[in-house]
Amino acid sequence: MDKPHAPSCERNREPILEVLRRHFADRRRVLEIGSGTGQHAVHFAATLTWLDWQCSDRAENLPGIRAWLDEAALPNTPAPLQLDVAGPWPSGPFDAVFSANTLHIMAWHEVEALFAQLPAVVADGARLAIYGPFNHGGRYTSDSNAVFDQWLKARDTHMGIRDAEAVDALAMAAGFALVDDVAMPANNRCRVWRRGRR
Repeated sequence: MDKPHAPSCERNREPILEVLRRHFADRRRVLEIGSGTGQHAVHFAATLTWLDWQCSDRAENLPGIRAWLDEAALPNTPAPLQLDVAGPWPSGPFDAVFSANTLHIMAWHEVEALFAQLPAVVADGARLAIYGPFNHGGRYTSDSNAVFDQWLKARDTHMGIRDAEAVDALAMAAGFALVDDVAMPANNRCRVWRRGRR
């Protein structure tokens, strides 16, 4: 099959990688939620060679992810797992979790399910890094994000840019504390939380 390709992955992968270099430097096993095309996984796993990078996504996206992983043939990218956040989760423990451009695609109850399930699959001290657009104080951070949010809602009413404060509340309820919030290109953020002790 032809590998799926998302141009945005090519544009944002280096800024995200710089955040992961810092926060995943002492990590060993990463669960990527919503791996999409698989492009991020291949790029990050090729550079962060000490990490076992576990892709996951809904069933319909797994063939494309496998195409990227098979072509790269990296030793630290096991076969992708089927994961719908509202369904069964893989067994852990993972000491890091990464997700990009997923929270605004999921329905809010799915975002809640994601955070609620994390404690069962992560180790104490785990890091959680999420990339994407966020609102602050119920306000858009840019005109382009406002336009993007309207486009999302036109596609499906359950989609939309999430408020950072609401996401932080879910993280806190799951035992995660915010440790970094990095401005990224195109009015995105890479937000990082730590669970429990260091």
